[in-house]
Amino acid sequence: MKKLLIIDPQNDFCDIAGAALPVAGASADLQRLASFVAGAPLDGITVTLDSHPSVAVERVTFWKTDDGNSPAPFSFVTRADVISGKFTPRDASLTEQVLVMLDQLASTGRPGLVIWPVHCVTGTWGHNIFTPLAEQLNQWEFTRQRAVRKALKGEYPLSEHFGVFEADAPDEAVASTQFNHTLATELTQGVDVLFIAGEAGSHCVASSVDQLMRYLNGIATQRPRIILLTDCMSPVTSFEADQAAFVLRASAWGAETMTSAQASAAFN
Repeated sequence: MKKLLIIDPQNDFCDIAGAALPVAGASADLQRLASFVAGAPLDGITVTLDSHPSVAVERVTFWKTDDGNSPAPFSFVTRADVISGKFTPRDASLTEQVLVMLDQLASTGRPGLVIWPVHCVTGTWGHNIFTPLAEQLNQWEFTRQRAVRKALKGEYPLSEHFGVFEADAPDEAVASTQFNHTLATELTQGVDVLFIAGEAGSHCVASSVDQLMRYLNGIATQRPRIILLTDCMSPVTSFEADQAAFVLRASAWGAETMTSAQASAAFN
């Protein structure tokens, strides 16, 4: 059985007019991915969708600076910044929860939180799948008479949620932030090959694959061949090294890398 995991192929991440957080090269990536879907013998497809309210902890709308203004996009917030008042939640009642979240991030080696422009607000144009890929997914559903699985992530407003399987700062009281064993099982049990593509390779793709590899390393089961479609993902600008490091990590864990054309030739 061959499955494809497509991570966050949404308008707001594409380098097209109107995108809130465009990733250079994303539109071409997803065009190539649409061609791959058209020709590959896929038994199942899962699409993750970055899905947020307009106000959440990783967005400029959640915070204010010490002069009362919104922080600049891509500002970096640390625990010390919150304590000093450099950056504080607009809703002061959330300060303690935010500090707990920042402590959780620090415990995993992340000293703070990047504040992003508002993007992928659920139900908006930016949240939708890039049209050429969406059309090909619809055609796949028609041909196969089965649904593409959609997995939403990021709806909890007090944690970043890069990886599809688990929030960056899980809250034991919020099920959607906990590790999604059901999804991990669907993508790996009885699966011979799992192709992975999407945006951005430096962030949500990297986190998702890291989470999946840790899961597979912790269970005694036969794992699928994991193939990263390297020409169907791109990094956020200035984070190119992060994507390169992720590919090296994944390769060390046993993942393979192919272009979409190479994968099509190998499996058709």
